[in-house]
Amino acid sequence: MSAAAIIAETTTHLEPLISDLGLILMTAGIAVLIFKKLKQPLVLGYLIAGFLAGTHFDFFPSVRDVKSVEVWAEIGVIILLFSLGLEFSFKKLMKVGGTASITAITQIITMVMMGFLVGQWMGWKQMDCIFLGVILSISSTTIILKTFDELGVKAQKFAGIVIGSLIVQDIIAILMMVLLSTVAVSQQFSGTELLISVLKLIFFLTIWFISGIFFIPTLLKKAKHLLTDEMMLIISLALCLMMVILASNVGFSPALGAFIMGSIIAETTQAEQIEHLVKPVKDLFGAIFFVSVGMLIDPATLYEYAIPVIILTFITIFGQSISSTIGALISGQPLKQSIQTGMSLAQIGEFSFIIATLGMSMNVTSNFLYPVVVAVSAVTTFTTPFMVKMATPFSEFLERKLPRRWLKRIARYSANTQSIKSVSTWQIVLRAHLLQIVLHTIIITAIILLSSKFVLPLVADSLFGNATAALITLIIISPFLWALSLRRVAVKEVEILRQERKYNGPIMMMILFRIGLSIFYIGFLLNIFFSPIVAFFALIIAVGVYYFFPKQLHVLYLKIENHFLKNLNDREIKKIKRRYASLTPWDGHMTTFQINKESNIAGKTLKTLRVREKMGINIAFIKRGEIMIKIPTKNERLFPGDEICVIGTDAQVKEFKTYLLRNEIEIPKNVEKAEIILQQLELDKEELIGKSISQSLIREKANGMVVGIERNGKRLLNPESDLILEKNDILWVVGDKKRMSELFKN
Repeated sequence: MSAAAIIAETTTHLEPLISDLGLILMTAGIAVLIFKKLKQPLVLGYLIAGFLAGTHFDFFPSVRDVKSVEVWAEIGVIILLFSLGLEFSFKKLMKVGGTASITAITQIITMVMMGFLVGQWMGWKQMDCIFLGVILSISSTTIILKTFDELGVKAQKFAGIVIGSLIVQDIIAILMMVLLSTVAVSQQFSGTELLISVLKLIFFLTIWFISGIFFIPTLLKKAKHLLTDEMMLIISLALCLMMVILASNVGFSPALGAFIMGSIIAETTQAEQIEHLVKPVKDLFGAIFFVSVGMLIDPATLYEYAIPVIILTFITIFGQSISSTIGALISGQPLKQSIQTGMSLAQIGEFSFIIATLGMSMNVTSNFLYPVVVAVSAVTTFTTPFMVKMATPFSEFLERKLPRRWLKRIARYSANTQSIKSVSTWQIVLRAHLLQIVLHTIIITAIILLSSKFVLPLVADSLFGNATAALITLIIISPFLWALSLRRVAVKEVEILRQERKYNGPIMMMILFRIGLSIFYIGFLLNIFFSPIVAFFALIIAVGVYYFFPKQLHVLYLKIENHFLKNLNDREIKKIKRRYASLTPWDGHMTTFQINKESNIAGKTLKTLRVREKMGINIAFIKRGEIMIKIPTKNERLFPGDEICVIGTDAQVKEFKTYLLRNEIEIPKNVEKAEIILQQLELDKEELIGKSISQSLIREKANGMVVGIERNGKRLLNPESDLILEKNDILWVVGDKKRMSELFKN
């Protein structure tokens, strides 16, 4: 074939691809300008632009090669999920409170059931109903965050609950995608298969996260001096696509792989740089994805299914709002914040598109489901800002209309659930042992399986091939076997429990179980590489050698663990170092101390303490809760619980530590500790009615303070001391629990 013929053929294939991409980007650009001017979410503009640029309108330019657009859209999904992972970080999930978790789980369970039942009621087939329930259960992170930014409510308390709920929803959405894939392939609800899928997901997520945190940050740090912005972008996208391939090979969706790699990179010190570099790529492919979604909307299908679209829109708006509000109320939030949370989550978005795409790609859902879902998403995207704005007036309306006894019960329940619930010592010990067992079981199993698949075939043909492979594997897993069987965890709590004889048996059983499990894994490994008889004798030898070197294994394991923890926490450490790097002079170093609540120096100014003049140290910063006081002045006071960072030599820091210990107040053991709580009390004692707050002697008798009064549905925060108390007032009092119960008991 001549060069001209090759060029002509290439041009023939290339021209539709380039022209379609140009059309997509042109319509997306116009949509951005129009919807930016209208102050509407850009996602809605992309959907409408794709709708108009699709093949269903002759009077607009249309795409010619739909298959190519679908390829661009699949790449868009991967980049979009990778970017979500970069913003996610597994540490955020650990920090999400019970309120956000309960809200998200309540919403998802309710909406999955509602979606499935409504689909059944409309006569849809079973797989359509299953996918519909999952699609309607996931709110849109992109739309909500954009709305919060535009309305300026991101700093309000309910916004934190909403964002935490979205984090939980994203993780559950990934899990449901895996489960949907399993159900779609088997076409049946097998509990065993679903359980296997969940365990498989947990296994691979754990291995990917641990190995990713162990190796990838180290790789990026070692090559830091070689990595330009261009190289960093290429390597981060290469890592993303590598995980996509890996996830696909083990039977998961490519989107899951992209999300996991993004969340791993989110723990590195280069996360902000990579996120900044990937953002233009995300914006480009994100626009292509949302425009391609709009292209799949068929006007004829929408006309035919107009009634289902209207029904599902109302179910999404009201179902999401009500279920999220109930979830927030169950978690102990006040009525107003619960309603604000619920009405903010009343939409579906990007994850719903991805789940709908999954159903289409596997050919298990009907053709009408996708455009119906997109239409519902478009309407709920448009209504989201109005729902957020209406939340506060609607909550005030409900407070006026609901029966007074309901409001009192909600307020009392909220106050009771806000109290901090302590975790028992036994729970701490049990959790620590379970964590050791689960983590090291997964690591050891993964190493043995990888060795049998990759190491054994390499040495199988040699004279002592099996013995060599078994020895290599045993050496690699030996520190993890030691940690599984012999590592002491929750040492202080175990010592406390040992003083109570009833816990000695359970603790010993857990230790024996861990030792037995490690011996089982040694036997399991040897059985793979040898015959059962040889494996039995090798097991005895291996166990003997294994328990002969505990100290060496301890040191080796600690090196591995410290390397992992350093990579995991390096991002936070670097932030602090960047903030205070200029403070460290010559041979001095920074050390952090905490001012105990029993310390004599609490409440005194730095000028009074004169620590610089006495010991030669400087105080770099004081951390008080979430407040950071940098380079404090001499008039700054120290308070109990303050974390102070001092700069000095080893000798100076040691002298300061001694100084702090010298100023500790020793508390007598027989002093009874008062439990200070916030309590809601209804005033019905005759001797207090008609008196002012100061005359009631609540402060003196109950060591308490009135911080709020609810009277006739109106609330007054921090009332004046001369306010007269009336019958049926609801008092919010902070004070000694025991003394308050004595004062207010009938």
